[in-house]
Amino acid sequence: MDGYPGFWLIFLTVLSTFPFSHGYLNLYLNLQEVQRLLGLGAEMYYVRDGSINDYALKFVVPVPAKVDSSLFTWENVAGRTLPYSIEVTANSGALYPPQLNISATGNVPTSTQTFSVSFACTGFSAAEVMVVIKINISVAQNNVTSLVIKRKKICTKLEEFMGSQVFIDTVPSHSNSTKIFYFAVGTALVMLTILALFVILFYVKNKKERRTVEHNNKPSDSYLSTMPRNAVNFTYNESFRSAPSYSLLDERFKDLQERIAELTVQRCRVRLSSVVMEGTFGRVYLGSYTTENGKEETVIIKTVTDHASEVQISLLLQEGMSMYSLNHKNILSIRRVSIEDHTAPFLLFPYKYTKNLKTFLQKCKLSPEGVSHTLTTQEVVDMALQVIHGLSYLHKKHLLHKDLAARNCVVDDKLKVQIADNALSRDLFPSDYHCLGDNENRPVKWLAIESLLHKTFSTSSDIWSFGVLLWELTTLAQQPYIEIDPFEMSAYLKDGYRLAQPINCPDELFAVMAYCWAMSADERPTLNQLQVCLEEFYTQLTRYV
Repeated sequence: MDGYPGFWLIFLTVLSTFPFSHGYLNLYLNLQEVQRLLGLGAEMYYVRDGSINDYALKFVVPVPAKVDSSLFTWENVAGRTLPYSIEVTANSGALYPPQLNISATGNVPTSTQTFSVSFACTGFSAAEVMVVIKINISVAQNNVTSLVIKRKKICTKLEEFMGSQVFIDTVPSHSNSTKIFYFAVGTALVMLTILALFVILFYVKNKKERRTVEHNNKPSDSYLSTMPRNAVNFTYNESFRSAPSYSLLDERFKDLQERIAELTVQRCRVRLSSVVMEGTFGRVYLGSYTTENGKEETVIIKTVTDHASEVQISLLLQEGMSMYSLNHKNILSIRRVSIEDHTAPFLLFPYKYTKNLKTFLQKCKLSPEGVSHTLTTQEVVDMALQVIHGLSYLHKKHLLHKDLAARNCVVDDKLKVQIADNALSRDLFPSDYHCLGDNENRPVKWLAIESLLHKTFSTSSDIWSFGVLLWELTTLAQQPYIEIDPFEMSAYLKDGYRLAQPINCPDELFAVMAYCWAMSADERPTLNQLQVCLEEFYTQLTRYV
């Protein structure tokens, strides 16, 4: 691709050990192979000019069910003979014995050549099979270097492919194919008709229920009776286009009214001190709250102005209450809620000298007044690990964030980071959200490609956003993809382009980011893998301090 940026060299230059003292060998996956396996546009080196890339060797490359081989490119650049031996193992009945297209022993070729390892599935069972490829290189007498490369081969049962594979028979059977085609079309039409009937019945039933509720107009909680009509409708309204940033994976939200009832305090116990952030309709105050024991606590208060609409107030409550009942040191959970007649609701959060992470990072940049704080690579990695801990807690609670970014985190003077909700973020950081013609403001440049295209979210889409957050940490909150029009983002990502490696960002750290932006959600790392990788890099950094 002409003009393709070189930032996808994710493991290319991360070289950590040097067993080949004079640059004897190159061993890598070429551009086409990386594109075929990982959907990335770059080469992936295991050994480059004799230097071993430990990160690449530790990376287990997933092999999709439709791919039955793995290609390797190698070359002897030593100027003398390099004997080799290759052993491939895979202990599973789901896989036929792996096959090499070259001899298991021989000499590394002196010109660039490609060999393959084939591992076809039997189709008798579904499994994820670990294929271990061990390459022994004899650098000198009694000096053998072993390279262990791993592949995770995905195998499925043969019948699972029957619907997606085309089988060619030696005897033409046009009449049977035509019958099957019409049968399939007829079945699909019947299913669509049944589905349409269910949708219509569901809509009519819900419409009747809503009319009944509106007619009765009897709130279930006594404290809601004092609220003005235009304050908020606490019942979830399906007409809201902007969904909360957190969603339950296995169960539905608890009733919002019950949450608010448990946390409600009298307005007279809340005092506003100073405005911390302000948008068009949203405001964040520093204030105080008097507890039941008479003790005064400093709190952060999120609220809206008097001219805020019902939808804006409802979003404040829905998104602000998403942290309800969570208890983790890296999660900013809501403390109290104050709702009074003819006033906007107050959402109270604990304050421990915290500030918004994005504004903090922006102040770290060099300015005429100087630098408020200079972040080291070690501090950046530590902050990223804290975000991983908080996100892991959310996922264990079966919660997705959907809007993970620096603007939705807070940090204190000791660089302790907490993940926050995204209440008021669209108003306080309007340049981070864009509407793509669907009347919904979304964090387009932080979203995973499947979230952008299909509005589907998963733990893997949160991991994509974490990669962008890590990029924000290393760039001190620069705007990602600033030169790309929001309407062009999906095409830009589909073409394989990603954020460039920031200036002075270590290769190891950028490798983690790029790993998070794999095209397929299944090929992105888990939070445990990210944690192990970053902890290992953090340990390496501390050795040089």
